[in-house]
Amino acid sequence: MNVTANSELDDLDISILNILMNDPRISYLEIARLCNVSGSTIHVRMKKIEDLGIIKGSKLVLDTNKLGYDICGFIGISLENSCYINIVAKELSQLTEITELHLTTGQYPILIKVMCKDIKHLQNLLLNEIQIIKGIEKTDILISLDKVIDREIIL
Repeated sequence: MNVTANSELDDLDISILNILMNDPRISYLEIARLCNVSGSTIHVRMKKIEDLGIIKGSKLVLDTNKLGYDICGFIGISLENSCYINIVAKELSQLTEITELHLTTGQYPILIKVMCKDIKHLQNLLLNEIQIIKGIEKTDILISLDKVIDREIIL
């Protein structure tokens, strides 16, 4: 087990989390079988982990390509002045194509991940939605060719 900042977790808790990260739809009984403990132990441990706020929820993961969103891009956003950061972030949060927004250090105080149907859609989003937001100085875009790793942290 890697050292964890939360001393309230033990090896069993870490095992449960690793199993769930690998297969979030697995039943508590199957987790119990894999961990060689009772089902009620898993229920108690899951309640503890949830009460600690370690599991923040669950979500549906969509295959965006099958929904017609073939372009994944990352856009670094430079601001005219750092005082615009909250205003720009609020405006960007209204755009449904943005799936992640990070406030960062370095060259770009804002980094966003966008999903678009095609290059025309991306171009329209960039030119007619993002670059017109007051406070944005410039944008740089990277287009993802393939997602090789998509996982939570390994404990």
